Amino acid sequence: MSRSRVKDLTVGSPMKLILGFALPLLGGMLFQQFYSLMDTLIVGQFLGVKALAGVGSTGSINFMIIGFCMGVTNGFAIPISQEFGAKEYSNMRRFFAGSIYLSVVFAAIMTVVVSFLCKDILIWMNTPEDVFQYSYTYILVIFLGIPATYLYNLASAAIRALGDSKAPVVFLIISSVINIGLDLTFIILFKMGVFGAALATVISQLFSGILSVIYIMKKVDILRIRKEEWKAVNGPIIGTLCKMGIPMGLQYSITAIGSVILQTAVNGLGSTYVAAMTAGSRVLMFFSTPFDALGSTMATYGGQNVGAAKPERFNPGMKAACTVGIIYGFCAFIVLYFLGGNLTGLFLEAGTKSRDVVMHYGHQYLIVNSLFYTALVFVNCVRFMIQGMGYSMIAIFAGFMEMVGRSWIAFMFVSKYGFAAACFASPIAWIFADLFLWPAYFYTRKKIIRMLDKA
Repeated sequence: MSRSRVKDLTVGSPMKLILGFALPLLGGMLFQQFYSLMDTLIVGQFLGVKALAGVGSTGSINFMIIGFCMGVTNGFAIPISQEFGAKEYSNMRRFFAGSIYLSVVFAAIMTVVVSFLCKDILIWMNTPEDVFQYSYTYILVIFLGIPATYLYNLASAAIRALGDSKAPVVFLIISSVINIGLDLTFIILFKMGVFGAALATVISQLFSGILSVIYIMKKVDILRIRKEEWKAVNGPIIGTLCKMGIPMGLQYSITAIGSVILQTAVNGLGSTYVAAMTAGSRVLMFFSTPFDALGSTMATYGGQNVGAAKPERFNPGMKAACTVGIIYGFCAFIVLYFLGGNLTGLFLEAGTKSRDVVMHYGHQYLIVNSLFYTALVFVNCVRFMIQGMGYSMIAIFAGFMEMVGRSWIAFMFVSKYGFAAACFASPIAWIFADLFLWPAYFYTRKKIIRMLDKA
């Protein structure tokens, strides 16, 4: 079996391994965010503030549904990484086969249900009338593309579980170029509006998913499922995958419920504030990408070291990841403090009356959120480490704490203090999650050490 394309994270310097794994992963995520930014930029520049607000008003519900898909597939990858760390390669492939079966079922059910309900959800979210049709058209196409979302995220998560964070980067770069080209073609040339923007996203993700599958079939022998392994998927395997995957998916969705509630509150302030949060959120997501890369790295790091029975590597890995994240977070705050207003302006059509107002509030949103980046570092590193260690059900409570934080701000303060209060919703949510996560990490670490001592 060729293992030249996989990486063992159970031996060597944690800092060196984490950086070596996270940097290529970061490159892929940045390109993913880049084409998300291009979607928003092209919509704002060529279709106007109303279309921008319409697309932006779907962000939280998009995150709730698509985030579940991402969380489930990342959870499916945990037993794959654990079996890889334990060098039980046949079991690893059986888990991969089971995750494929489950993904097909989940994708089919979710596509039908959420596509049918999306209009009612937008009504419930108090989506402004002047942007409602933009919102509905965009999110319906995204939901119809859920199978493509499952395809890419499952394949890339399985590849990363084996320590290969470079291959998905290549596929995302290709996908990003395709997405931007399709955006320009559909929106500018064919005048397809927000429908074209959504369709470009789905097509590009489908393409990257197909590339990931081809890569596994051609280059990753160790992950190629044998005929007998397809048939060997049983109840315990499906049960373990559900135990790992569903809580991680629910964690994303529960977290997003708070975002939906917050978005509903901001929708009530009017389309100008929705546009400001949309532009600010896109910039913030781009600058937050390193934290997502560190989180995904810690999930693989934790899973492999649990499989290899090396709990003594947990704390050094956690220290290394948090150190890198905190240093980056400080640098990001400085950049956003001085340049954030100009960055939000990139998404807005020049010469419009509302542009300066949207830029002002978007910049305010960026400053407040980036000021609390250290709290976000801990959320990503600690939560994903716990999940990699195999305790997805515990980590789900972190998502609940984030939901409580955002909902508290939305219900109690946005109507009274307006957009300024909305800017503090995510920082409060991160702090709430951290108050739970750190004790949970030390608890799960001690539990694993006791289990291994008895083994």
